[in-house]
Order: sequence, then structure tokens, then C-alpha cells
Amino acid sequence: MDDPVIVRDFVPGLIGRVVALHAAYYAAEWSFGVFFEARVARDLADFVGRYDPARDGIWSLHCDGRIEGAIAIDGLHAAAEGAHLRWFVVSERLRGQGHGEQLISAALAHVYECAFAKTYLWTFAGLDAARHLYRRHGFELRAEHPGEQWGTRVLEQRFERITPGVSGG
Repeated sequence: MDDPVIVRDFVPGLIGRVVALHAAYYAAEWSFGVFFEARVARDLADFVGRYDPARDGIWSLHCDGRIEGAIAIDGLHAAAEGAHLRWFVVSERLRGQGHGEQLISAALAHVYECAFAKTYLWTFAGLDAARHLYRRHGFELRAEHPGEQWGTRVLEQRFERITPGVSGG
């Protein structure tokens, strides 16, 4: 196996592979269905279509010629709402080896470079490994309520992080 590497910005096949990684994991572990997969595909395609590297960032984890993970920062509404951390996923093959740490660190470095005062993300209760990683990087739980934004009823959670050293943060 080649050493995994992180690549910044869009690469061919990124949308399909990130959607596939999300769909496979969330179907197997959480019984999410077609609504979830379609939403990830639609939202990610919209993001890539309006991607501006001056404010947005997307990173993919590559190993043996295949995308094995990803993360994105959507900066479209960063001034008013904060930067939105999205589509964070690592394949089962590479999960638990520190690659999620590398991806989130790259994303948060971009947040700092763009001087975004705040970052937020939506997740749900039960994703304990991800929650641990978010908390280690300074994210705090700010809201929690039952919801169905992913097509399945879960306890949705919003985490926020104030960017250290950024004015207003």
C-alpha cells in the first residue's frame, strides 16, 4: 500500500467517490437510504459548482490511486454564520490511522488563513470517534434536537469552534 496523501481542490471522480463513501458507511451503520445519498450528491455538486478557492476548500485523501477520504470548508456564508465544515469521511480501509486528524487539520488551517472567526458543523449523536476528534480541535456542542435533515430521525447536533487568534474569534 502506498502512503496516503492529501490533495487540495477538486480532482476528477471526487464527487462520486465522496458520495459513495458516505452512502456506504451511513447505510451500513445507520440505515440511511436514498434520501441521504441524493442529498450528499446534490449538495456536494452544488458546492463544487460554485467553488471559490479564496474562501472554500476541499481536500481528498488518496491511497493506491483511489480517493479514501475527504473534508470541505464551505466559506460562502462565513462572515455571517461561520465557515461550514462538511463531507468529512474516511474509508473503512484507512479509518483509525490518523488520516481524519490530518484532514481536519488541513481544513482548520484554511479557516485560519481565511481569518474566518467561527466554524460550525452538523452531525448527530452516536458518531463518537468523530465527536472526539471535533472536541479535540476545539469544537463545542451548541445545539441538539431530534431531526430528519438526513432523511432518518436522529438526534442532530451542531458543533461550533471559535478560531484562535482571529479577530472576532
